[in-house]
Amino acid sequence: MAAGAAALLRGGWRALRALDRPAALRAAAGIDRGLLGPPLPSSSICALERFMKDCTLSNVPKKPLTSYIRFVMDRQPQFKEQNPDLKNTEVIRMLAQVWRELPASEKKVYEDATKADFKLYQEQVSKYKAELKVGEKRNLKVERRRKKARKEIVKKKRELTVFGKPKRPRSGYNIFISENFKESRGLPAQEMLKILNKEWKNLSSSRKQVYMQLAEDDKIRYTNEIKSWEEKMIEIGREDLLRFRKLKDKIGKGLEDIY
Repeated sequence: MAAGAAALLRGGWRALRALDRPAALRAAAGIDRGLLGPPLPSSSICALERFMKDCTLSNVPKKPLTSYIRFVMDRQPQFKEQNPDLKNTEVIRMLAQVWRELPASEKKVYEDATKADFKLYQEQVSKYKAELKVGEKRNLKVERRRKKARKEIVKKKRELTVFGKPKRPRSGYNIFISENFKESRGLPAQEMLKILNKEWKNLSSSRKQVYMQLAEDDKIRYTNEIKSWEEKMIEIGREDLLRFRKLKDKIGKGLEDIY
């Protein structure tokens, strides 16, 4: 009955979990926070919700369902029965439209149920926090810092793409793989990569030189494009993206572990 609503909830929690990465080691790595640009704007979410969102310990009180989720769980079975050929995603989309058009008096039934459960939830959380051990409270603070840092990294990476940061130059090997991979459809990707890797190793020096020259040309392309892009970012006041890009290029994949 609650499969669709549960899927929505799981999706939300997956998004939260995806933000969790080690982050409290920045100071030990000697990285100045000033390099990371302005902090994210503070959230308007209440302290209770911030606490519970960061909490991954056991026996945590479960947050009550929102009025919308209650509505979905209530209406979905009947809606699905009336529209058996619709996919779950389409059912949820249509229910969302029904919810938007629902009279305030009918919405109030679900909203009142949520308020009542939330009051009980607040009491449970207060009791839970009071019973936490010192070590558990410390872990929660670390988790909160990690998630905040992870959110900032995700946001900055997304902004680099949105603001059109040029793609890094490719190596001769990468150009060879890209060029030949397109021509060799029909085989599994992993198997094809093995074959191409072997071909690259056996490639004559003269043929390899062609790809190495293409790589050099790509470096020039990147140098010119990144210079123009950096000038544009300075012009529009986004120096924070320049600082983040340089830090990201210097540390690479390890950025998420020390940020």
